[in-house]
Amino acid sequence: MDVPLDTYHIELQKQSSLLLAPPQRGVSGDRLIDLESWLPITAADRSANWKHAAFHNVTAMMGAGVLALPNAMVYLTWGPGILMLILSWIITLFTLWQMVEMHEAVPGRRFDRYHELGQEAFGPKLGLWIVVPMQLVVEVGVDIVYMVTAGKSLQHAYSITCGDHCQLQDSIVFWIFLFAIVQLVLAQLPNFNSIAAISLAAAIMSISYSTIAWAIPAHYGHTLPGNIELLQPVSYDFPPFKPVQLVQAGGSAVQKAPEDLSTADRWFGAFTALGTIAFAYAGHNVVLEIQSTLPSTPHEPSKIAMWRGVKFAYGVVAIGYFPVALIGYWAYGNQVTDDIITFVSRPTWLVVIANLMVVVHVIGSYQIYAMPVYDMLESTLVGHLRFNPSMLLRLVTRSLYVSFTMFVAMTFPFFAALLGFFGGFAFSPTTYFLPSIMWLMIYRPSPMSWSWITNWAVIVFGVVLMFVSTIGGFRSLMTEAANFHFYT
Repeated sequence: MDVPLDTYHIELQKQSSLLLAPPQRGVSGDRLIDLESWLPITAADRSANWKHAAFHNVTAMMGAGVLALPNAMVYLTWGPGILMLILSWIITLFTLWQMVEMHEAVPGRRFDRYHELGQEAFGPKLGLWIVVPMQLVVEVGVDIVYMVTAGKSLQHAYSITCGDHCQLQDSIVFWIFLFAIVQLVLAQLPNFNSIAAISLAAAIMSISYSTIAWAIPAHYGHTLPGNIELLQPVSYDFPPFKPVQLVQAGGSAVQKAPEDLSTADRWFGAFTALGTIAFAYAGHNVVLEIQSTLPSTPHEPSKIAMWRGVKFAYGVVAIGYFPVALIGYWAYGNQVTDDIITFVSRPTWLVVIANLMVVVHVIGSYQIYAMPVYDMLESTLVGHLRFNPSMLLRLVTRSLYVSFTMFVAMTFPFFAALLGFFGGFAFSPTTYFLPSIMWLMIYRPSPMSWSWITNWAVIVFGVVLMFVSTIGGFRSLMTEAANFHFYT
């Protein structure tokens, strides 16, 4: 039975300027009710452990963007590419540690949401305006990319198993729609604890398809499976043309070389590649929400279990990311495309399994990133617009969100360009430098101290990365859209 929230305490919450601050408990009839007990982030009891934190973080961080890392190496080449992979791993681990530490930066209070920490650092109103737009772009952007990823993976698995009678293989719109139906059902699960099993399955799948993604090129070396010849001998120079591959019915692969790339094309390709790498490290945007599910006591604060889970997750990320990027690039050089599994195409049975693993993974990842969005939407509707908390409200709100991401994915199904654009525009701020800025604002280390210097170095790196990768990703989007027939 749905019970309306106490209007006095709703008004109190609205006036506090803390959009999602825990409200005081109020009385409605004979029942105690609390907005926080209904919202998806804080509805779950704090009974998780470091293992839950570990696989939630693996699911959030180790996304399908790993399949594009060999293509990112194409435009960066060996030296800059390896340097960028290592720097990104170190810097994002450092900023993630900062997020974990700041979760309980104020004694007696837990910042369960990214924007609550932003409000502590920048002030109640400015914190919202700084953090919420960027966090929304990240989380909605990830869900759009995962719609496209699932659509491509389902389409590819179908095309190489149905033989010469594939009626649907050329229409990615159908496969995105199919994935969206699954998400419409899962979107009704109320909170993080309710998707724990899905998240665990997703984490296992991400590790598995990443292993397949480097094992195939490691086994076959500089030739594609099925004795398919590369267009040119393997080279690690700047690409003379954009790698393109057409996959025909039954899994046969035909490569083609479009017009030669100009110097500008290569530079913009490198900018997009930086965004692709930035996209690969995305867990910061949900780390506080994940940590909110852990218990905390004065003797054992939540950061202990959370950091243990994060270290495990980042170890898994290193084991997955570096072999895929380096072995894939070593095997095929500057001819590898933006999806290493689609590029190799064979052995057919293994590639089909890998594509289905990708789909299972993004099913879980979609909900991990959607949960904070649901939380923002529902808190606004209930706490500010005075809707009654109900299953109907949840059904309508979440279904509209899934439908929105489906529509955008159908309109712009450009995997590599989306990775580069969202990686630069949104992931760079929230992952690379915003945590360091908040650290400086909250803890105020002495100027020229090691903490002060380190944080400013990270901030400068992140800001430069944001600008160049956004430019590259935006140009790639415009180039892809110019030659694309929409909704086909």
